[in-house]
Amino acid sequence: MNESDGRYSTAEEAIMDSFFLLIKEKDYDKITVSDIVKKSGIVRSTFYNHYESVIDLVSAIEDKTIDDIFKLMESFHPKNDRDLCRSYFLAICNYTKDNPFLANLFKSPRGDSFMEKTLTMFHRYVTETGKKGDVSEESREHFTFMIAGTIGFIVGVLHKWTAENFASPAEKVADVMTENFLNGVLPFLF
Repeated sequence: MNESDGRYSTAEEAIMDSFFLLIKEKDYDKITVSDIVKKSGIVRSTFYNHYESVIDLVSAIEDKTIDDIFKLMESFHPKNDRDLCRSYFLAICNYTKDNPFLANLFKSPRGDSFMEKTLTMFHRYVTETGKKGDVSEESREHFTFMIAGTIGFIVGVLHKWTAENFASPAEKVADVMTENFLNGVLPFLF
């Protein structure tokens, strides 16, 4: 892979994709700048033009992953529509399965710090979401707890699924999430 062959629009994509390939081969904390440079076909200075270290790259990938998750969340407008809910949860499952960094985090001790970072962002999201609309304070509090519980459920299911190396099809996992949301959460949200 090199920057000029057209497969990557940016060096950052080449660097991140190389990291994703490498994480399938070895633990993230064993990946070096040399490994990334060799795998991506870029020169060392290109890596350092974008990141100070592999730790800086990991932090950028964490931030991008969280941003991707929030974009998925923002696109979800819960309704009592099974197909809509299922497609949303299937998108989350496929994103997790296709993102080796995220899947690896669910299985590794590093996942704890990522989850803490993510949960902090989810808390902000839930708080901001709870401020919207013309509802009573009691309803708002109930809503934010229900959203927080839903997020916890989804993270728990994804953790189990990745720990089992995606043994169940994504569609089956999305069905479980859909049933839980439609029957266990949605009736209490509004």
